[in-house]
Amino acid sequence: MQHDLFSQTVDDAREPFQFSEAGFHLPAWLAADAPRLIDRVRDCVRISPLRHFTTPGGKSMSVLSSNCGDYGWVADRKGYRYSATDPVTDQPWPAMPNDLRQRAISAAKHCGFGEFNPDVCLINVYKPGAAMGLHQDKDESDFGQPIVSFSFGLPVTFLWGGLKRGGSPQKIPLQHGDVLVWGREDRLRYHGIKKLADGRHPLTGNVRINLTFRMR
Repeated sequence: MQHDLFSQTVDDAREPFQFSEAGFHLPAWLAADAPRLIDRVRDCVRISPLRHFTTPGGKSMSVLSSNCGDYGWVADRKGYRYSATDPVTDQPWPAMPNDLRQRAISAAKHCGFGEFNPDVCLINVYKPGAAMGLHQDKDESDFGQPIVSFSFGLPVTFLWGGLKRGGSPQKIPLQHGDVLVWGREDRLRYHGIKKLADGRHPLTGNVRINLTFRMR
């Protein structure tokens, strides 16, 4: 299914595209707000700089990462976990900008998740060649709350797998300003990102910015 990037406004009340039982795609949901929201992200990474997290096995991740909010998701040789402080700066993560939080809450509510109030925003920046293997988001304490994902900048293909490893994942093209929301029976689905192709976007240059909102 193809979506016109400019076919929705921020106030468009059309039903989201449902790609799974409890997985939803909101095309161009953030297109009008994108310049301001991207500036908020830049403010955050000035305080907690982007870095490559390391897996417990010692492999450096291809994406650059940071966080904002009460907690941040971190990865190193000790494992995957949430931390109230940035291990690089030894300071609290920057506060989550309210307009980012409210847009995440609004998207979740639009998809039927009315109790979502994120305290974590993981910031991932993809340069050409970066990818994210199929994985589950399972470090949270309450799987009853959804995941909300914002996409800015270069287009990419989102991979939507099953509840177990293996099989051929569904491929969902994401454009600038798109939002994904998934939860309930789909909350622990494997998902990932195909390798980012080279390109240039007027707001982000040669990168894709992904924000993932969660409740720890």
